[in-house]
Amino acid sequence: MEANARWVALTAVAPVAWGANYFVTHEFLPAGSPLYGAALRALPAGLVLLALCRWRRPHGAWWWRSAVLGSLNVSVFFVLVYVASQLLPTSVAATVMAVSPLTMTLIAWPLVSERPRTAHLSGAVVGLAGVCLMLLTGAEGVSVPGVLASAAAMLVSSFGHILTKRWSAHTDVLASTAWQLTAGGLFLLPAAAVVEGPPPALSTPALVAFGYVSLAATALAFTAWFTGLRHLPAGTVGLIGLLNPVTGVLLGTTVATEVLTGQQLCGLVLVLAGVVLGQPTRAGRRGTGRTPAPPGSHPRPARDPSPSRSQPR
Repeated sequence: MEANARWVALTAVAPVAWGANYFVTHEFLPAGSPLYGAALRALPAGLVLLALCRWRRPHGAWWWRSAVLGSLNVSVFFVLVYVASQLLPTSVAATVMAVSPLTMTLIAWPLVSERPRTAHLSGAVVGLAGVCLMLLTGAEGVSVPGVLASAAAMLVSSFGHILTKRWSAHTDVLASTAWQLTAGGLFLLPAAAVVEGPPPALSTPALVAFGYVSLAATALAFTAWFTGLRHLPAGTVGLIGLLNPVTGVLLGTTVATEVLTGQQLCGLVLVLAGVVLGQPTRAGRRGTGRTPAPPGSHPRPARDPSPSRSQPR
């Protein structure tokens, strides 16, 4: 139980770091450069993690796996999040992304053989209701392209995160995260040069914002998130992600001196209840703690517990 609590706490670092990402992107980063914005978020983070793991290169299947995961989890996802952050209020963007626990739970069933459990589904519904109560006040306009970008980001990242869980069971988390971020950043740079032209001029606040987005909300957050996926059921990790909008609301009350209303407080309680409801029990962890065997493999037969000398010759 203590080990499980440690993995939950480590995984929670990611949504807490992501909680301010929409606000930072919307307020401080250049609005017309989503490709450069995504590249400047991914590539420095990937290079920092590569340096930490002593420039370890991919091996075998991880060359093409890094390309696939880098495209899904980094290139496409970061661009869509950047667009959604510029077109939507933070509350609406976070609410759309709050559907990810349900999506991850359903995708994990066919890909990593984690059958949806009642606790995960119930926690996701309760948490989503809390996010809607906390953030959707009807006071702000909604951009349809922004909602579509946010929904697409949620679907792409959910699929990419479950693929990461499936493929990286026997690979160092730091190295595999570095490969994904570096590959995704390298894919984005030439696309940005062709589509957006020269890089945008960055002010000092924008450089500081990119430092936070790249190091804290990307390098640190993705390492913590993928470590959680290694050790916890996907449904549990998805529910922990609901701490993202909670962090955003709490930051608004502390940094922007916003008032926490009774409706938001009730929503906050529901979100936390959903996260707690979806935590794996001791019995549930027995069924999901093992990594599924690769397709086509055969389980090793159990040993006969009786001593060999007891067999008649």
